[in-house]
Amino acid sequence: MPMSFSTTLTNHFLIAMPGLRDPNFSRTVTYICEHSDQGAMGIVINRPMDIRLGEVLSQLDIDSDDPRVLGATVYLGGPVQPDRGFVLHTAGESFESTLSITPDISVTTSRDVLEAIAAGRGPQRSLVALGYAGWAGGQLEDEIGANSWLSGPADDHIIFRLPNEARWLAAAQLLGVDLNLLSAEAGHA
Repeated sequence: MPMSFSTTLTNHFLIAMPGLRDPNFSRTVTYICEHSDQGAMGIVINRPMDIRLGEVLSQLDIDSDDPRVLGATVYLGGPVQPDRGFVLHTAGESFESTLSITPDISVTTSRDVLEAIAAGRGPQRSLVALGYAGWAGGQLEDEIGANSWLSGPADDHIIFRLPNEARWLAAAQLLGVDLNLLSAEAGHA
């Protein structure tokens, strides 16, 4: 019988349990952008890629001379549509294709947000990802029920300010969980 949630997991972290062996999600933190009975969509926030934002901008013929912009990390947001860009950012300006997740956090998929970032007039904080994580209706609930994930409220400090390598443990610590103390083997009583 599927697990039922009385509330949505939108604006929550999905934290991979130590026993989750799927190479796409091992030791990841995924920020859930949308969750309904139709399914869920999120962006992995701690899987840096070997490319920099300058390379992405160059491929899109967007110019920037700001070394911080050009050197910014690009993340692997998930295994679905890895050639499509997603910009998770602090709210404020709206762009052509922006989904407001909370009053403080939005996700944009249109080119204009990258143009604004390149020109130095983009969102105050942003995380650029290629691809996303997606679940069909009921799939995420089943995975949580099988001890693959912890979930808890998101924190923009973890998304935008903590180093990549600290995000997994910090997200779990928001829930009072020390992942270093958990076994990689799930048990059911």
